[in-house]
Amino acid sequence: METHPARKINFDNTEIAFRNKSNAELNQAYWLFKIIGNNFLTKIGPPITNFMLNIGFPIKGAIKATIFKQFCGGETIQDCEHTIEQLHLGKVGTILDYSVEGEEEEEVFDFTCEEIIRTILRADGDPRIPITVFKVTGIGRFALLEKLDAKQTLTADETAEFERVRMRCEKICQTAFDKQVPVMIDAEETWIQDTIDMLALEMMTKFNQQKLIVYNTYQMYRHDKLADLQADYLIAKETGFILGVKMVRGAYMEKERKRAAEMGYPSPIQPDKASTDKDYDESLRFCVDHIDQIGFVCGTHNEESSRLLTELMDEKQIPHSHSHAFFAQLLGMSDNLSFNLSDAGYNVAKYVPYGPIKAVMPYLFRRAQENTSVAGQTGRELGLISKEKARRRI
Repeated sequence: METHPARKINFDNTEIAFRNKSNAELNQAYWLFKIIGNNFLTKIGPPITNFMLNIGFPIKGAIKATIFKQFCGGETIQDCEHTIEQLHLGKVGTILDYSVEGEEEEEVFDFTCEEIIRTILRADGDPRIPITVFKVTGIGRFALLEKLDAKQTLTADETAEFERVRMRCEKICQTAFDKQVPVMIDAEETWIQDTIDMLALEMMTKFNQQKLIVYNTYQMYRHDKLADLQADYLIAKETGFILGVKMVRGAYMEKERKRAAEMGYPSPIQPDKASTDKDYDESLRFCVDHIDQIGFVCGTHNEESSRLLTELMDEKQIPHSHSHAFFAQLLGMSDNLSFNLSDAGYNVAKYVPYGPIKAVMPYLFRRAQENTSVAGQTGRELGLISKEKARRRI
């Protein structure tokens, strides 16, 4: 495996970060983040946009040319080819992410299952697409998972319904195993996560015996997830499978705190950001210490955590391109991390969401709101784009 001399990565190197963006694309990103930075527009945008889409108002073209273009690869797998190639030019892989949410019907779950399988088949034999991903709520009803988590007795129909969810999950992971294409199972809300964890452990036990195929996701803004990761490692060690770990800070904080307050149970969320950061960085140390038994994806837009992982790998003399260590960011965000890491020889991939525009809108709104709620994220993006515009004199 290729090794690189230890050197401090400069995440402010905008020439590398935006190497594959034209002047026009850079200018468009600048104005988009300017708009996203306006909290008022981010709050009123979702209801107005949904209303216009529902009444057939012709705004689809405007959405597709702006926010959709920044954060999504296209409406179909085929549409994503340009993005896949652009990322590959910067030595960054693509994670095809079919981002349709909130469905309820069995036929939609069957279709989504087949679409996720199509992403795996598309990745087969294409090194530009090193990992794939899916959400369990894409292939099963939220309320059913919620009932299972609450340890409520299922009816005969619900038991059969959950068996279909499990079969879809296994069909996806079996395809990933057959094609040797790793697949990540995303984390979701705490009140359905135990069931997702159970499915993920079942799939890892079955398919990760010789090679890393299935990953589970650990949200470190939860105060119990570092302990869960360590407990799952012991299970993997005893059972003889490789533990697949994607560690993220988390995506549902405000919703989690609100529900805990309304329902009168202790919040599952860390008391403050410093506690989240501490557990996140501790999870990196743990995974690096056990890299033979754990394969991990460091999913973060945090520069300090990204730098820490590079330092830990250098300390342990782990090759930058080690197959058990990946960095991941979202398309359209934190290019300064993705491309500077890949330039230094690390494995990096971007989540590339795709799907029909109307169906992907919930995802896009979350991205916009995430940029405004994460302290300094929009300002950081704007600052880097401005620096590159100044360097190019545009």
